[in-house]
Amino acid sequence: MPPEFHADPASFDCSRVLVDLEGIRTVNPQRFEMEQLTAIVHMDRDQHLIVGYKDVASDEFWIRGHMPGYPIMPGVLICEAAAQICSYYTQTAGLLQGDFIGFGGMENVRFRGPVRPGDRLVMVGKGTKVHRRQTIFNVQSFVNGTMVFHADIIGVPIMRKEAT
Repeated sequence: MPPEFHADPASFDCSRVLVDLEGIRTVNPQRFEMEQLTAIVHMDRDQHLIVGYKDVASDEFWIRGHMPGYPIMPGVLICEAAAQICSYYTQTAGLLQGDFIGFGGMENVRFRGPVRPGDRLVMVGKGTKVHRRQTIFNVQSFVNGTMVFHADIIGVPIMRKEAT
């Protein structure tokens, strides 16, 4: 049985974009094939809640080889999308010190349905532990209102080392 929703994904108007891809790029370092967010549509700093989405295009790099004839978004990329939305929130809210937020781990990961080309993967992240050295967000992801994924995403601050 899926967990209780943090928020009803239908209650967020995904056509009212708060932060587009260019805005996400000012915060998150991922580029090219590794960009797994399309937009942010809601942020509530009092509740540590963020909502955004990934529009799964028909030309994603994984389509040719991940289940030919029935392409399904790889679970690792769904996890990456969840981590990226948490990273965006953590950085913009100034919760951790560092050059960017790294993927520290995952717990309680469950995949509940496929994500396919043409789908909009709506992610709702809620901070459950916010500390200067680590954050934990519970992320729930939906396609057409159906929960397809949930997990606890751990973020840690990363400092870039100077080249010597």
